[in-house]
Amino acid sequence: MEEFFRNLFFGNDAFWGGGVAHSVLILAVVISLGVALGKIKIAGVRLGVTWILFVGITFSHFGMQLNEHLLHFLKEFGLILFVYSIGLQVGPSFFSSFKKGGVQLNLMATGIVLLGVVITYVIYLITGLPITTMVGILSGAVTNTPGLGAAQQAYSDMTGIDSPDIAMGYAVAYPLGVLGIILSMIFIRWIFRIRFEEEDKAYTVKQGGAHEAVRISVEVKNPFLDGKTVLQIKRLINRQFVISRVLHPDGRIDIAGSQTPLSVGDKALIVTTTDDMGLITDFVGERLDMDKDEWERLDNQLISRRIMITKSKLNGQYIGALRLRSGYGVNVTRVNRAGVDLIPNHNLQLQMGDRLTVVGSESAINAVSKILGNSMRRLNEPNLIPIFVGIFLGVVLGSVPIMFPGIPQPVKLGLAGGPLVVSILISRFGPHYKLVTYTTMSANLMLREIGIALFLACVGLGAGEGFVHTVLYEEGYHWIGYGFIITVLPLLIVGIIARKVLKVNYYTLMGVSAGAMTDPPALAYSNGVAGNDMPSVGYATVYPLTMFLRILTAQLLILCVS
Repeated sequence: MEEFFRNLFFGNDAFWGGGVAHSVLILAVVISLGVALGKIKIAGVRLGVTWILFVGITFSHFGMQLNEHLLHFLKEFGLILFVYSIGLQVGPSFFSSFKKGGVQLNLMATGIVLLGVVITYVIYLITGLPITTMVGILSGAVTNTPGLGAAQQAYSDMTGIDSPDIAMGYAVAYPLGVLGIILSMIFIRWIFRIRFEEEDKAYTVKQGGAHEAVRISVEVKNPFLDGKTVLQIKRLINRQFVISRVLHPDGRIDIAGSQTPLSVGDKALIVTTTDDMGLITDFVGERLDMDKDEWERLDNQLISRRIMITKSKLNGQYIGALRLRSGYGVNVTRVNRAGVDLIPNHNLQLQMGDRLTVVGSESAINAVSKILGNSMRRLNEPNLIPIFVGIFLGVVLGSVPIMFPGIPQPVKLGLAGGPLVVSILISRFGPHYKLVTYTTMSANLMLREIGIALFLACVGLGAGEGFVHTVLYEEGYHWIGYGFIITVLPLLIVGIIARKVLKVNYYTLMGVSAGAMTDPPALAYSNGVAGNDMPSVGYATVYPLTMFLRILTAQLLILCVS
């Protein structure tokens, strides 16, 4: 019985990885304990899934380890799953976010990267530590595993031997690197007295509120519009709006189409943006205090219903090409995508999972429902082909060597950067090529959480064996201090400038900080604090460039300073 439990918890050398049961058991216990501890608040703060890393270090220290090759595979596979699910979520908003401030965010991230490299070089000059050790500390401090691998490969190609100092410096600096990023976020929140309610309000006004769909009732009083059709009025105003229904003075209600004429005294239910609401109201006439329920009470024949697009053949089609108004006598007033209402212009491309608000007779709406699908069962079925095809393409892209003049060794995006770039491109442009990229939010979150849990557990199990000995007996505590400086100082400098001078939203700043450090645990913490996807958008905006810079600078330090 004793041998049974020993083999189960400490493995059997006769089996690769210690045995399947042993490997699965250790991973399951590390992840479950880490997740449980992550729910505990310390000084009012939860570290979340970061606890998985520390539990893994503890298990590894007491001899409960996995084979190094198995650890390496599971760690990289978990990281791929995590970044790929992030890319699928933020891809549709990635390029628009870049237009609205991505250049600024990437400049901030670049500043964090370059400050970290400068501080690393200064510590190298002051302490006299080998550059291999310092590059390992830098990679651990900024939690960048691809940079670690790039540095090891560059040193091996240059000298023909491996340097254990790189990996040890990484292992010693990594745990406090994760914690240092989170502490930097907390410190910035404290010094600026940031309140989440104000951040939510400021972001809504600046980014999304002005472009979301709203419903208003307006009475036509402009004599110039008398007799003009909806299409003519649209050309005159040149603003985004949809007239859903028209109430005539005689009590008759019509579904408005492009050729529907308006007369003075008509009352119109209009869907537009808050940005255009005032101009449209002033041009048409006078706003009325009539809500949606009052319109529905006035009309016994027309109903309003939300219909979900679940047919893959409609993915990427323009809403005008469906001809719902002329063919079925219904009017689409709004398109809800990922919780945001959009104005249904004729050139709006539809995606799987979109919810269309349709107004018309019950029979017509039932017919349209069959055309669009409206089947939750279809959406609940997993869409695995785009995921694994995307991962395949991402791995290929991450493995492509990129040569730079004056640098003897090529650099690569790696197994994290490649899949992230591909997932962003697929989720953004996939519908244009009839590629269904829709996944339910629960499926995306499950994929993401499994990935980050595997990654953290394997990093901890791989770092714990020599961690305590190095810290206590080889002055490794100095390395921890150097790593903490490399982690915190650039984040605080850039964070203070971003908040005080550039007025960057705190949620976005957290995402940029996590992305600049290429740190999934910090992103997971940021998402938990924010309760929205703003940190993920900031993270994905700066992550591709930052990953490239982290890999490049780690190799440059080895190649140029050694």
